Amino acid sequence: MNNISSFVKYHRKKMGLTQKELAAKAGVGIRFIREIEQGKETLQLDKVNQVLDLFGFSLTATKQQVDAYDIYWNYFNKAIKITLTNKVVKYGIIIKDIIDKKENKISAWIFVPNNNAIKYQQKQDEKLTEIILNSDIQKIEEQ
Repeated sequence: MNNISSFVKYHRKKMGLTQKELAAKAGVGIRFIREIEQGKETLQLDKVNQVLDLFGFSLTATKQQVDAYDIYWNYFNKAIKITLTNKVVKYGIIIKDIIDKKENKISAWIFVPNNNAIKYQQKQDEKLTEIILNSDIQKIEEQ
């Protein structure tokens, strides 16, 4: 999956829409929705923006960072290694996404470091977690 495909799939499911329903609301064909969610590399920009507009977004040039929706689909609730932009490396599990209500997108993660994982399983105490801003993540991989 690429950034746009995982983003569209995340928001479609969050809104409880099928691919067919999303296509109808966006005014594009079902085939286009399938192609966008499967990560097709060549898509019509105007149609992409029609779909993104339903979620309150449009395609714009921004500084590249790790895609929050890729993290959600591929690293959520898994043992991971995170390298932060300040070069600090953390090992643990992402257990929850934090949504920026103003921008309606994932802005941070609730993270349980490995050294707190057993305690957290026994008692889900917020003191055993950390908040990691998505913008602070330089690289993420499975342990």
